[in-house]
Amino acid sequence: MKILISAGAFKESLTAADACAHIARGLRESGLNADIEQLPIADGGNGTLDAFLASGGQRLTLPVLDPLQRPIQAEYGLIDAGETAVIEMALASGLELLTSAELDPLRATTYGAGQLMADALERGVKRIIIGLGGSATVDGGMGCLQALGLKLLDAAGQAISAGGAGLADIATIDDSGLDARWRDINIIIASDVENPALGEKGAARVFGPQKGADPAMVEQLERNLEHCFTVVYQQRGVDVRHVKGGGAAGGFAAGLMAFLSCEIVSGIDLVLERNRFHEKLGGAALVITGEGQIDAQTLDGKGPLGVAKLAAAQGLPTIALVGGLNIDDALLHQAGVHAAFSIVDKPMPLQDALTDAEDLLRRAALRLGYVLQLQLRNSQER
Repeated sequence: MKILISAGAFKESLTAADACAHIARGLRESGLNADIEQLPIADGGNGTLDAFLASGGQRLTLPVLDPLQRPIQAEYGLIDAGETAVIEMALASGLELLTSAELDPLRATTYGAGQLMADALERGVKRIIIGLGGSATVDGGMGCLQALGLKLLDAAGQAISAGGAGLADIATIDDSGLDARWRDINIIIASDVENPALGEKGAARVFGPQKGADPAMVEQLERNLEHCFTVVYQQRGVDVRHVKGGGAAGGFAAGLMAFLSCEIVSGIDLVLERNRFHEKLGGAALVITGEGQIDAQTLDGKGPLGVAKLAAAQGLPTIALVGGLNIDDALLHQAGVHAAFSIVDKPMPLQDALTDAEDLLRRAALRLGYVLQLQLRNSQER
């Protein structure tokens, strides 16, 4: 029996590659006689760069500014013989670069992600794939665009402050500093988010609390994003306020679409195509996927669902091992995941689950291996 393991990252605990390895280890410890193949996945968030480079490429490191404008080292990749850059924006502007006490979307900026893009431009790339999951920001992507040369000025002609707070002061947008070469660069936004930048399902109200915003801050961020993109519309004639997917990474997608040549594409579909997932399904009897949590947002196109859909198209069942399971099982089953199991085997604090994720995942795979052996034995006896 061939089993293909295609798990994503378990946020704050395991990378996608680690998750796949621990699932494989648990299956082997169960004594299951199977050909086990591992293919880590990502959907635009954590692990996107690693997933793209799994099929080859070059990894680059350079100094950038983190969400609070502190110097750090961040990575991005080059694939397709250097013609395509792969940028996981969270490596420069993400939540995991900050402690819980530091989360502040009024101050957090995407400037560092823009520095990665600027470096890629100087290396002569023809396209950029940028994954937008896991950001710490709600600045409408303006910090990134400032790193590319965009000038955002207040009524006094001074540069606005960084982060979501500064958006309220935008009076004039000067794009004369944007490099003309950006007109010929195709920006592919890898995202699993369909939310617009504004409104009840927009960047501030849906994602702001995840980035540290309290209710009052959420409303301030909503007003500031609306002001920002209204000024963009008035001065550039480009309306991205309600574009599907524009709310990704705190409005980052909408900001890029307003000034650069962009298209939004499913992150998991890009990764699976890049790594020839459909070919690896050949001869498999089962696919095992997983991530930190499966909830209603999973149905919007996150990694496990993308894996399950392609597996189902070839008549293969998919089982998910997850940290948290917060969705109606029937809905998940209808979406293509035949069964999902939480790896948390007893009541425990979240921090304990994160700390022990490696062992919890291995033991869950061990138990799954025992069950699969029963099924295999029954099939042989029949």
